[in-house]
Amino acid sequence: MLQGFSALFPPELTRDLLVGLDEPDDAAVYRLDEKRALIFTADYFPPVVDDPGAYGAIAATNALNDVFAMGGHPVLALNLACFPDDMPTDVARAILWGGATKAREAGAVVAGGHTTRGEEPTYGLAVIGFVDPARLIRKGGARPGDRILLSKPLGSGVVTTAGKNQAASPEVLEAAIASMTRLNGAFAKAAVEVGVQSGTDVTGFGLVGHALEIATASRVALRLYPSRVPLLPGAEACGQDGHFPGGAATHGAHFAAHVRETGGLDSVRRRLMFSPETAGGLLVAVPAERVTAFVAASQAEGHDVWEIGLVVPGTGVELDAFSGNQSPSVG
Repeated sequence: MLQGFSALFPPELTRDLLVGLDEPDDAAVYRLDEKRALIFTADYFPPVVDDPGAYGAIAATNALNDVFAMGGHPVLALNLACFPDDMPTDVARAILWGGATKAREAGAVVAGGHTTRGEEPTYGLAVIGFVDPARLIRKGGARPGDRILLSKPLGSGVVTTAGKNQAASPEVLEAAIASMTRLNGAFAKAAVEVGVQSGTDVTGFGLVGHALEIATASRVALRLYPSRVPLLPGAEACGQDGHFPGGAATHGAHFAAHVRETGGLDSVRRRLMFSPETAGGLLVAVPAERVTAFVAASQAEGHDVWEIGLVVPGTGVELDAFSGNQSPSVG
């Protein structure tokens, strides 16, 4: 949305802006010196679950993960909140408490924020972090031959939609909440350790949409193997019952011109590839010779990882239903 705005700012203001404006990514990055750059991001959204504490934790995780997606570590956050006048004080406190607990877990402190009034609750964080500019992870930088790995199963969007429709069991919702409140810091640490340079987190644009961002920024194509993509417990059943968020259809239409499909892909799994996610996993392009080290580093950090695709010459995203029918986790 801000592409082209850089013309408004003189070079002396933008010379240390490493990421932002004309180069959209997960966060803005501003160089402080040769060894340090500041990462700055903000994210907030309405409730995706009924429990206020879980909602706060999910929203905070979603924002904090943008810093991890750039290879950095968060240090400071501010609450961004909009609460109805009639919201009970204990509910608002639970939301803020949930967010604060995830910030503390990430190694950041919540030092205030800004609250407005509105008809629907909205909550999130503005987050500042730091990164070594030489170890920055960006959407660009994927190269043909790189392997595509994912750190969390898909399905949070379809499960939470089913939950809103009173059609998801407590166990299915609990598994989704556990996934959505898991920070990507350990996985990001493993990625930085082995020199991964290209990646992003899977959130509102869904797996295909964010894969397309990597493909476009890197001027390559991403071949994804849908049969290898892990799903949350109950996600497929929720999809079969039609509980997809509205973005699934919107994304399917919007990204269609940039997606090629090989073979007969199951309609539910296809829609799950496009469905919006909340606080999803990191999607990274790992040079083939570093995959073993990357998996070992991820396992050492207690993080599962799935190899779901390959970077190839070309443009856009390919969904290959013929290949990769074996779908073992490599973590």
